[in-house]
Amino acid sequence: MSDVKEALYQAGLAVRRKILGDAWVDRSLAARTAFTADFQEIITRNVWNEIWNRPGLDHRTRRLLVVAITASLGGWEEFRLHVRAGLEQKGFSEDELKEVLLQVASYAGAPAANTAFAEACRVIESLNVGDYR
Repeated sequence: MSDVKEALYQAGLAVRRKILGDAWVDRSLAARTAFTADFQEIITRNVWNEIWNRPGLDHRTRRLLVVAITASLGGWEEFRLHVRAGLEQKGFSEDELKEVLLQVASYAGAPAANTAFAEACRVIESLNVGDYR
């Protein structure tokens, strides 16, 4: 990587660690392959740095938006990841999560919200028993 790309990558990596936690990021980076490494670099530079570091919204708001969008689109792996990280790191409360999912029900439909509530319950249960998937 060029020096500029490396600096952008490191800035994104710092945000990624802050939002998702070191353990998750370390596992993700360890799972990189020759096939996925370029994608990991691109999302770290572009999503985690260029988007998450923009001044227009704080990290809490961005976290809640990601939860709402992934629930609306049925992106359950990302949804669970961001619910877990948000609750575990006190990025939002269970009550705030519930309100977001009620909003999803109104704008994305009851089936999306029904699945989102079920997935969120599984994440909450795993956090309560110390099973950090």
